Amino acid sequence: MRPSDHVDSAAPAASGDDGGVTQPKLGFVGSLRFAWRQLTSMRTALFLLMLLALAAIPGSLVPQRTADPNGVVQYKSDHPQLFPVLDALQVFDTYTSVWFSAIYLLLFVSLIGCIVPRTKHHWQALRTRPPRTPVRLGRLAGYRSVPVDADALTAPATRASGATDAATGLPSVDHAVTRAMALLKRSGYRVERFGDSVSAERGYLRETGNLVFHAALVGVLVAVGLGGGFSYTGQRLLVEGQTFSNVLGSYDSFNPGRWFRQTDLKGYNLTLDKFTTTYEEKNLDALGQALDYSATVTSQEKGQAAKTSRIGVNDPLAVGGTNVYLLGNGYAMQVTVRDGQGNVAFQDVVPFLPEDANYTSTGVLKVPDAKPSQLGMVGFFYPTASKLSTGAFASAYPDAQNPLLTLQVYRGDLGLDSGVPQSVYSLDTSGLEQIAGRQSSTASIELKPGQTKTLPDGTGSITFDGVKRYVSLDVHHDPSQAYVAGFALLSTLGLLVSLFVPRRRVWVKAVPRRGAEHGEYDLEYAGLARGEDPNLERAVDDIARRHLSDLGVRIPA
Repeated sequence: MRPSDHVDSAAPAASGDDGGVTQPKLGFVGSLRFAWRQLTSMRTALFLLMLLALAAIPGSLVPQRTADPNGVVQYKSDHPQLFPVLDALQVFDTYTSVWFSAIYLLLFVSLIGCIVPRTKHHWQALRTRPPRTPVRLGRLAGYRSVPVDADALTAPATRASGATDAATGLPSVDHAVTRAMALLKRSGYRVERFGDSVSAERGYLRETGNLVFHAALVGVLVAVGLGGGFSYTGQRLLVEGQTFSNVLGSYDSFNPGRWFRQTDLKGYNLTLDKFTTTYEEKNLDALGQALDYSATVTSQEKGQAAKTSRIGVNDPLAVGGTNVYLLGNGYAMQVTVRDGQGNVAFQDVVPFLPEDANYTSTGVLKVPDAKPSQLGMVGFFYPTASKLSTGAFASAYPDAQNPLLTLQVYRGDLGLDSGVPQSVYSLDTSGLEQIAGRQSSTASIELKPGQTKTLPDGTGSITFDGVKRYVSLDVHHDPSQAYVAGFALLSTLGLLVSLFVPRRRVWVKAVPRRGAEHGEYDLEYAGLARGEDPNLERAVDDIARRHLSDLGVRIPA
């Protein structure tokens, strides 16, 4: 049945060529064009979006330097072998790492490369007329044909001008097509008449929603990128009764954005009035577990009256353009140290770091002004002290019901005048002489609130004035939060529109019968969906019923 000159393939060349298909060479420009098309495809954009979500996982598994620098130091101490590997991979700086930034920028470029040509194509499609009516509607979904003759009328048609045929009383073809156009317009379709048929389409809002969704994603990326440059994050440990001022020197640690300026710090004060913790007391299996904790603070912005607020778990305080979060808490020791000459050498509140769930805490006191020699003390605090069978102390409950402070005392040069910075939470005991503690002839100093004990060898005395609570606050300023929230809401709305608005075309056609003598004709209805549309046939049937009812034609069962 093939024509005589049909050739399946070219004959192999006599020169030894195997006759295979020769692919054209892309060249440098062609390779760049191919790479660009692959990068700007929707499939690549979705893959990069998923890859970005996976790349963000390490940031939630290990502490980050920008948010929890102390946690990074603690992680280094707990995992000395694993830390160098993760640090080399920039895991502790996940969101500013080279690999995360590369994925971020590629996603940004890919989304823009997807959006721009699709927006141009969509704009052209909105200005394009609906397509011409197919010749054979019977091949399409929801097809039905309804005869229009005298037997099909439910009542005599009104003889309006142009609406009915004067001889038969049937609705004229022109009237039927005109009524179909009006019906489809009311149903939200764009319509176009082609002779005795109507072509209608709707659902361009679906593509509009899709474009809005992707454009909003770009907006989120831009807002996050620019907001990170103007944002800053700082941490401050605040003891009950202390006041924090929003100036650079008041922060314990501070991480500014790339474009941060000190003038971005809005002036306000924050005083910790009281810290309250609620513990589990009924369930013996979870006795002492913290159920909730909150801080009562007094804030005062520049030029405004002071106000009292509450900071709770996941309930930050908004003040001075910043959000103040409650990260952690612990106990602080209020002590007074007198030296060997009876002078007050140290009087302050010293935070202790909790070591277990019952808030057994450790801390360091450094007294460089003591005479005749400098003093250093390593302290252990037990909120509810109980003595074990070994003679050691432990805390039986996290609340301060039986507080006890024990101290190991050292004397000698603390090294504070060397110019090398030291941690306030650790004491280098090398070169120091222990005068009270395990490695000396004098036992550790044990103090309850209000007690005073004399230090060995005439080095002075120490008074345990009382216990206070402290909180660890995270102060975060991000000017892009409102923009990110707005773009996120816009992307959600665009996604919902793109998911639930169907894209479909519907045709109504009047087909005169061959050989009909009294103007009879058939009305044909059909539809076509772009993608999955389970309601297409129902929609076509609904349009047919409404149109036939409007014309006064009996609807077939």
